[in-house]
Amino acid sequence: MSESTKKSGSGFEPINLLDIGEGKPKPNPLKNKVLKSKGLNKDPRSSDLKIFGKNYFDNYELSWLKFNWRVLAEALNPKNPLLERTKFIGIVCSNLDEFFQKRVGGLKRQVHAGVTELTVDGRTPEEQLAEIRHEVLKMIKAYRNCFLKEILPALEIEGIRITPYNDLSDELKVRADDYFEKQIYPIVTPLAVDQAHPFPFISNKSRSLAIKLRNPRSGEILFARIKIPTNRPRWIELEQSDEAVTLLSVKDLIVEKLMRFFPGMEVLSANIFRVTRNADIERNEEEADDLLEMIEDELRERKFAEVVRLEIDRNMPRDIRTSLLNNLNIQDQYVFEMEGPIGLADVTQLCKLGGFPHLKSDSWVPALHPVFRHPLDESAPNIFQVIKNGDFLVHHPYHSFETSTQRFIEEAANDPKVLAIKQTLYRTSSDSAVMHSLIKAAEDDKQVAVLVELKARFDEEQNITWAQKLEKAGVHVSYGIPGLKIHSKLTIVVREETAGLRRYVHIGTGNYHPDTAQLYEDLGLFTCDDELATDVTNVFNLLTGYAPEQTFQKTFVAPRHLRSNIVKLIDGEIQEALEGRKAQIIAKMNSLEDPLIIQKLYEASQAGVETDLIVRGVCRLIPQKPGLSEKIRVHSVIGRFLEHSRCYYFHKGGEDAWYIGSADWMHRNLDARVEVLAPIENPELKRYLGFMMRIYLHDNTQRWMMKPNGNYVKVKKKKSDKKLASQQFFMDHTKNLNEPIPRSFMKH
Repeated sequence: MSESTKKSGSGFEPINLLDIGEGKPKPNPLKNKVLKSKGLNKDPRSSDLKIFGKNYFDNYELSWLKFNWRVLAEALNPKNPLLERTKFIGIVCSNLDEFFQKRVGGLKRQVHAGVTELTVDGRTPEEQLAEIRHEVLKMIKAYRNCFLKEILPALEIEGIRITPYNDLSDELKVRADDYFEKQIYPIVTPLAVDQAHPFPFISNKSRSLAIKLRNPRSGEILFARIKIPTNRPRWIELEQSDEAVTLLSVKDLIVEKLMRFFPGMEVLSANIFRVTRNADIERNEEEADDLLEMIEDELRERKFAEVVRLEIDRNMPRDIRTSLLNNLNIQDQYVFEMEGPIGLADVTQLCKLGGFPHLKSDSWVPALHPVFRHPLDESAPNIFQVIKNGDFLVHHPYHSFETSTQRFIEEAANDPKVLAIKQTLYRTSSDSAVMHSLIKAAEDDKQVAVLVELKARFDEEQNITWAQKLEKAGVHVSYGIPGLKIHSKLTIVVREETAGLRRYVHIGTGNYHPDTAQLYEDLGLFTCDDELATDVTNVFNLLTGYAPEQTFQKTFVAPRHLRSNIVKLIDGEIQEALEGRKAQIIAKMNSLEDPLIIQKLYEASQAGVETDLIVRGVCRLIPQKPGLSEKIRVHSVIGRFLEHSRCYYFHKGGEDAWYIGSADWMHRNLDARVEVLAPIENPELKRYLGFMMRIYLHDNTQRWMMKPNGNYVKVKKKKSDKKLASQQFFMDHTKNLNEPIPRSFMKH
């Protein structure tokens, strides 16, 4: 590494990336027999990384925590309705649960394995864990102060009261006692721990009581554990009127009734604790004869995986605390002490209370897409005819998933002219109308093929269940490729028409999941373009058969072609800028992590390419640093909907090239997943995407900007500017289907 690119201290050393030449290709970690047979084992990366350290890259884990801080800011914002603030507390805590399961679990495994290699930002696994703990402790303090000292007292004023058992009226105590006897006592099983009873298994994310007992006859001190039942609501509704509700914590009720479980014993203490287990379990797929069986085994292993976090009551007796740590085999650095309720991801239950609409955001009902509008006295237009009329984009959750994407598959299943349906399945709901339609189509002797991704994190069990149901109905089910996840969102329908067979295609950025389609912002393209249809057909053939030399006419398909095409497009903008012409990149994604793409964007910035990156979550690129990235701006939009679409724009000498798909600019998406980016060619659809991006980039309510030090600052509305909250704008705009796009947003 040269003097200009090696690691330095806190100082920043500018580097001319335009002088970087081709490097020796790195070895591909995904090589195996299956990948070779499919022609997917070639490493698509063409140059080595020439920069290294904290001056050039943010740390992945710390960047993720910054994202969670932005989510927490929604809970801290007093302008948001109370129950919306409560919901964001639940999201923050749920995010932290997943972070410890996936990210901290992986780092712990590296430490146990003796890994000391530095990340691209110059940190060892141990250093990352230390910085994570420091940041998480601050986050815990912030969200708990917000919930316990601000939100709960404010909810009580509004009539939502979580009341201790002893403060209940006699009538409500009778109701609570009756609930305990009928709904709790028959379920709960106290577990003693002694020479005859080993320490029990503590399941992931479950809350338990560590109970210290004394035998009054012998004076012996004993320990027992009670698991708080997860199949009961966390808070019992004892009384509700139009203006008030009285709630009682199930945990507090159990503590109050402990003598029912231990008659004749003396209860010395009862303290809550909660464990989080590692979900970062890897198995060698090459050694698995049956991928389905391997994933089922992995799920069983995950239930018994090592503990990566222990949350405990700060008032727990020292001897009980020591016993817990010893039995759970966990060190102090993974223990987080708290006072009060633990596991606040459950507070989303409070948001479902009826009777308090003024404490919630206005409900949103997705609109019918304009292409489906019709007079009330006429039937809805045939979806295949609509697609034949011209390509169209759906923008969820503003456009209805049910009346567009779901309807596409339902009509295909019911249409006697449809001969075949093929779909990729990454995530879906437990009772999915899409899956039921595919089953019906197979039962009606249509050719149905579904590529099920069994390794979709935390949805493996549900995907296994659907795969088995689909197979039982006669659907051709494939389980993907060892070493790669199938992350693309594709459906193709083959229909017999007068002129011959015609293929109809949906290419999306989000999952075929009717529930998350109400909460996630996503894009979907409907088309019957023959070249795009051929590309999608070839993707399915590649995944289910053997096609090592497969090429694609219009789409960029990972892992062989996506990275090289993105680099080619960035290089095109660099060349335009060097020759003094307009050069511009706008990219919207969930995460930006890939070091080589970041290096290429730095090169573009130095050439003069204006670049705006709308990145919801992790961003390892450092924007607006002198000598490196002055031309790059990083934005992040956080609101009631999860920004999930991936959309990419390149000026391309005035051609205005747009692409949508499922791929972020991350190593895993570019090199270790099957992803598809599709071009948007219709001028009207390009116009909409330009309008959409301009709204995001002018948001002065929900948008954050990343600074050169890696921190994010909320964009503040200037006094002279009109308030613009992008998500609310899209809701308002979609309500009136005839409303034209404002002229001020036509250019991009």
